[in-house]
Amino acid sequence: MKSQIIKAMQHNYMVDIMYISKDGRITKRRVKVLKLINDKFQAYCFTRQSKRTFMIDNLLAIAPVVKKEHEVI
Repeated sequence: MKSQIIKAMQHNYMVDIMYISKDGRITKRRVKVLKLINDKFQAYCFTRQSKRTFMIDNLLAIAPVVKKEHEVI
């Protein structure tokens, strides 16, 4: 997971994450990783529209956001 976070940060792309909070709730978030700090990372969360800090150990899944281009005729 950490390598995927580093890659997203280096290439400046958005990722969708599945995250489990401290109280056990699972949420899906779309984020842009801003910086990595040991076992945490700071990201802009488009769901909450603010900067948030996430624990890497609480990540369940991470996937890059793929935008499909419309075909030009």
